[in-house]
Amino acid sequence: MNPALTITKYRITSVDFLRGAIMIIMALDHVRDYLFFGSFYFDPLDLSKTSVILFFTRWITHFCAPIFMFLAGTSAYLMGQKKTKKELSSFLIKRGLWLVFLEMIVVNFGWNFNITFPMFFFITIWALGISMIVLAGLIHLPKKLILALSLLIIFSHNLFDNVHIPGAGLKAFGWSLLHFQQVFNWHGELLLVGYPLIPLVAVMALGYCLGQVFSNSYSSEQRRSLLLKLGAAAIALFIVIRFINIYGDPVPWAAQKNGFFTFLSFINFNKYPPSLDYLLVTLGTALLFLGITEKMQNGVVKVFSVYGRVPMFYYLIHIYLIHLIAIFASAFTPGQDWHIWFLKQPIWFTTTLKGYGFSLPIAYLVWIAIVVGLYPLCKRYDAYKQSNKSKWWLSYL
Repeated sequence: MNPALTITKYRITSVDFLRGAIMIIMALDHVRDYLFFGSFYFDPLDLSKTSVILFFTRWITHFCAPIFMFLAGTSAYLMGQKKTKKELSSFLIKRGLWLVFLEMIVVNFGWNFNITFPMFFFITIWALGISMIVLAGLIHLPKKLILALSLLIIFSHNLFDNVHIPGAGLKAFGWSLLHFQQVFNWHGELLLVGYPLIPLVAVMALGYCLGQVFSNSYSSEQRRSLLLKLGAAAIALFIVIRFINIYGDPVPWAAQKNGFFTFLSFINFNKYPPSLDYLLVTLGTALLFLGITEKMQNGVVKVFSVYGRVPMFYYLIHIYLIHLIAIFASAFTPGQDWHIWFLKQPIWFTTTLKGYGFSLPIAYLVWIAIVVGLYPLCKRYDAYKQSNKSKWWLSYL
């Protein structure tokens, strides 16, 4: 048996390893948001204000959301090897609806700790859920057609970057859900669209197409070779398109105060919605990672894969834990009011948080402590899942 095939009937070690890695990196961004004092003053990607270490602290987390979407599609394909198309569609629809519910209620409360729900975020988990529902229909199409549609959307969606619908009406909100990050005030309720659906639905569908590479029709060497070639091609294409600086990202790169900051401008691509340049780098890197780690088996792989096998469980707990740490840190810091962490508006817009927080090294230490601290809990839950596969509800968390 291929050493990359482990854990369950449809799990791949390299996929779990990559998913675990991005879940760990993701927590860094959320710790920075809530505990780094500079988060309440300026965007860490603002080249006129940021430092190199702060820039990369934020930039490295850009890989998380699209790769998670991508791998969710791959996992759906692998799961489909043990189900009929009808069964897989049913599962994707139910799981997608469940994820939307989690985003609106459980995740939103975790971010804000406000029982009155003065705002709703349409971000990662909501986009993941809707993408699953869309994928539930797409899987009935020929795989070549799914691949063609996915690539068409990913490569062409930046043509609509300058299309905007003014106002705060239903049409404007609908367009925002599809392709434009925006905040709406709906009868006093704040609606933050952080992750527009286009092209994320195509990213998940593309991941679904990738799943075939992990089937028995590919040997380990064939798979590794193909993944490396596709990853290298994506990165090379990014360099060419970004250098031309005409299409591929709504924010062109420009010369900065020195050569290195010009390089930072070159790689400072748009995340909301994910631009073509952004996806070529993030997904290209994912493909390279999967190819490089195809046969890798060591302690690091085993530890990271634990987080990768229970991503939703880890995701939900880490949000609440970070927010609780912010509250306790404020409660024991003279001159700070911990009640302010029961948020009434998005954390990035809460001007009263200026002056709160810690240095970047402290934020890094807290991040490491959270990841390490959650490992035993994730490992125990993973073991519980493996020994209770007959319990249907475990596949939803």
